[in-house]
Amino acid sequence: MTATALLAVNGLAVHFGGLTAIEDLSLEVREGEVLALIGPNGAGKTSAFNAITGYLAPSAGEIVFDGARLNGLKPHRIAGLGLVRTFQKTSVFGGRSALENILIGLHLRSTQQPLAILLGLPSVAREEKRLAAEAREILAFVGLGARADDLGSALPYGEQRLLEIAVALAAKPKLLLLDEPVSGMNPVETESFMAKLAEIRALSITVLLVEHDMKMVMGVSDRIVCLNQGRVIASGTPEQIQRDPEVIRAYLGERYARAHG
Repeated sequence: MTATALLAVNGLAVHFGGLTAIEDLSLEVREGEVLALIGPNGAGKTSAFNAITGYLAPSAGEIVFDGARLNGLKPHRIAGLGLVRTFQKTSVFGGRSALENILIGLHLRSTQQPLAILLGLPSVAREEKRLAAEAREILAFVGLGARADDLGSALPYGEQRLLEIAVALAAKPKLLLLDEPVSGMNPVETESFMAKLAEIRALSITVLLVEHDMKMVMGVSDRIVCLNQGRVIASGTPEQIQRDPEVIRAYLGERYARAHG
């Protein structure tokens, strides 16, 4: 793990019975960067996310985040270290308001003891007020300030994606893993999200993302790693990846290469 690497994945393998989802994956995410993981469906991208965040047990390899070995840790422990993820499908609490969704995330960081809460001590009321104010700030940051009282299920799909990211931000991540964040968004929403991602970076949050929207990937990434059949076939800058023959053959296609050559 280099001095500037926040996350190091070394020799990661994930097997499901006789099926190999990932084979000998090694990558580093450097502090402060946006690294994109791309590749065709079934390449192993989501399996890599699940292994890194504790939702899958690796068959082999080591995962180190900010100096801590993650192998064997539960997802909530990993999130507590500052490695927080979103999912391919929105995972907001549809029956709760947008503000309540954020408060659920913030309460994981509550300093109050159960007895103090039961007794209704003044410190509890002060913290509730502080958390509510912080939740409104986070909603405003992602552009949902006017939606605080709306149910999660009532929000348009693009705004549900933003709410999910807001919940992740409430956990104070050092590294934010975004699994297809603009999936289902229209071009205007995607452009807006790209601008929002720049603001997230400005908060000193490092980003690892999986995404199929190549305009978005090429526009926001410092580096890109391309997977195919569970293996890394190329890594480099967006310009290098766009010209890589193996990436073109396995994923981007000749039409994309001609249009962006």
